Parts: sequence; structure tokens; C-alpha cells
Amino acid sequence: MERLERGYRLKSELLLTQPRDELFSFFADAANLESITPKYLSFRVLTDRPIRMTEGALINYRLRLHHIPLRWRTEIAVWEPPVRFVDRQLAGPYRWWIHEHRFEETENGTRVIDTVDYHTWLAPIVHPIFVRRDLRRIFDYRTKALQALFGESELA
Repeated sequence: MERLERGYRLKSELLLTQPRDELFSFFADAANLESITPKYLSFRVLTDRPIRMTEGALINYRLRLHHIPLRWRTEIAVWEPPVRFVDRQLAGPYRWWIHEHRFEETENGTRVIDTVDYHTWLAPIVHPIFVRRDLRRIFDYRTKALQALFGESELA
């Protein structure tokens, strides 16, 4: 996790053996988020399915964080299949949140790169106590879930 001039950046990389098109399709289906998100978050996609993923698509979610029920709304700000897509928070728990999902072909499969730039309310207090740790745990869980779904992989 790195400190930005305004906010923070979380970066996660994983090398999976599947082809880029297959992995992009998996990540582009918002329903799959539930299977790679920790159960304790009670994360649910509320938007009717199937969701037509394009630039400007809106997706609504519900989750519980530290026993607090939250609603979250994101917009697909960039849609460039099968290379990348970017979602940004329109409403939710963060002051702002921009999440780039990038898929790079390699000799051994596909490098999946998540870059999240975000800022929290009351950042000097809540970021070191809760947010940094929570996000790391969520992305660690996500890595393990992807390894379980797609087999052998390694950190890129």
C-alpha cells in the first residue's frame, strides 16, 4: 500500500495460467465478485442480471463492514476488453475509489493487476486502524479464491 499525494494506492498482482480472454470474462461478470469476496462481508450485487458491461454501466452492491450495513454504487468508467476496465465509486464507504483491473498476456498465462486508488473519510484516523488492514485482508482472500478457482498460480 502506498501513500499518494491525496489518498492511497493498493496494488495486487497475480499470474494465472488461463488465457486473458477467459479471465477478463470472469472479472467482467459482476456476479463473480461474490465468489471472490470474503463471506464475512455479506457482499451482494443488487443490480438485476445479466449486467451489460459497457462504459457507463452502473452496478449497485450491499455489504457489511464491521457490522455496519453499507450500500455501494460504481460506474464502469473505462471499458477496453480484454485489456482492462475501471470502476469508480459514485456512492459508498470511501471518499473516492477508482479500481483498475488490467490483464496482461505473458508466456505462462495472464498477469492480473488490480490497482485501487482511494481516499477515506477521516483518513488519518481510520486508514491506519481499519482501512489498510481491511483492504489487505480482502485482496489476500481474493488471491486465494482465484487460486482455488483457477488452479496453480503465483504472485507476479
